[in-house]
Amino acid sequence: MTTLTLTAKRQATFPVETCKSLGLKPGDVVELEARDEANGRVWVLRPRPARARRWVGSLDAYASAATDHSMEAVCASVAAGRKSGTGA
Repeated sequence: MTTLTLTAKRQATFPVETCKSLGLKPGDVVELEARDEANGRVWVLRPRPARARRWVGSLDAYASAATDHSMEAVCASVAAGRKSGTGA
């Protein structure tokens, strides 16, 4: 049986074997569910599925390799937009 010790801040470190078994990596979120069984209350630990990140890569169409993305180019673009009245 694996045991965990809580720190004064109620933090625990999971053994490597447990993390490997659950497929956990640093930064992963874990769900903890209480269940009432015949023997008493038990806790179920499971990895929370990662949320879909639909925004990742959504601006790729606007970032062509031919476009200059330097700070000077960005500032010039903002200034041109302001001058023409189309910018904020």
